[in-house]
Amino acid sequence: MITFQDVEAAAKRIEGAVIRSPFLRSDGLSKATGAEIYLKYDHLQATGAFKERGAANRIALLTDAEKKAGVIAMSAGNHAQAVARHAALAGIKATIVMPIFTPSTKVTRTAAWGAEVVLHGEMLAESAAHAHHLAEQHGYKFIHPYDDPAVMAGQGTMALEMLQDVPNLQAMAVATGGGGLLSGSAIVARAMKPELDIVGVEVENYSAFAQALAHQPIHVGGPTIAEGIAVRDIGQNPLQILKTLNIDVLVVSEHAVEQAIALLVEGAKQVAEGAGAAGLAAVLAYPERFRGKRVGIPICGGNIDPRILANTLMRNLLRDGRLLRVVLEMPDRPGMLADIASRIGTRGGNIIEVAHHRLFSSPSVQDAQLEIMIEARDEAHGAAIETALREAYVLRRI
Repeated sequence: MITFQDVEAAAKRIEGAVIRSPFLRSDGLSKATGAEIYLKYDHLQATGAFKERGAANRIALLTDAEKKAGVIAMSAGNHAQAVARHAALAGIKATIVMPIFTPSTKVTRTAAWGAEVVLHGEMLAESAAHAHHLAEQHGYKFIHPYDDPAVMAGQGTMALEMLQDVPNLQAMAVATGGGGLLSGSAIVARAMKPELDIVGVEVENYSAFAQALAHQPIHVGGPTIAEGIAVRDIGQNPLQILKTLNIDVLVVSEHAVEQAIALLVEGAKQVAEGAGAAGLAAVLAYPERFRGKRVGIPICGGNIDPRILANTLMRNLLRDGRLLRVVLEMPDRPGMLADIASRIGTRGGNIIEVAHHRLFSSPSVQDAQLEIMIEARDEAHGAAIETALREAYVLRRI
């Protein structure tokens, strides 16, 4: 098991190669959650994620022979970029194996750091097997994304900085995939502040740690917006640390993660990927555990696809009642569109989108259907607009 001294040594080793990111109180999120929220801005690292810490520490510890041979890693994104960057800074050849369906932007960014990218396998497990094969074939040093003591110690430097900056922190919610960040952070927390309530956070479809800690068979899979922590084969070294230190792992829904992404954008003006927002999702999903406490949350990654971000924000507006999607049945005669627009506009609503159907959708040839999207200030405002429309038209939500 790694020690607190290992993390302290890692912090000195990577100083200057990795940003000491800000750790600041968020008034907006504190008001929204009922907890005193402090955000660790590790998405400001050069590659947009905390993974640089572990990669920098591991590469700094390579022997001369390992540096000469080069390194290899498997990853679908953040670890890939981190290894590629720090290998390039050290003048070391890097090969990164990625699943064939990895988004092209992540492939391009990884290659831009000078790494040779090999696309192999549909799942990370297949990519990992191929990476190990190449390592044996060419003598490369394999750098595991989380089940490596040097990587775990490097990741733990984030919690070290958090507790140095805010020593009176009472809780910490850490996104958990393979377990490198959580285990390294747990070592730091137990050494610096044993009473700190540190928890891991997984998503429902990939709750492998929660299942393992509960002595249940591990069943994971399916889509998730938090693909950065969608891990099947969790780290055995991290698992042993969590068991030894009695660390809880909370499980959150996709809805909670989406809500957290939107809240970070609106309440803290920060863009996070799904995994990066998981810590905040836990505070939203388990308010009784965190209410009134000083809670540290790492924004551990900000590499979210712009389209996914846009869709998430729009879905959140719909859930919050700030966007209404309705269908109106109306008589097909002059003046109806003007009347509907007036009823919405005089009550402060904003029409975002309109689709007018005459020929096929309406139950009667004398009627027409209007699909309309309306922007409202909040749920109560939207309800008032809806009531005004129902006074004259048949309305249903979509």
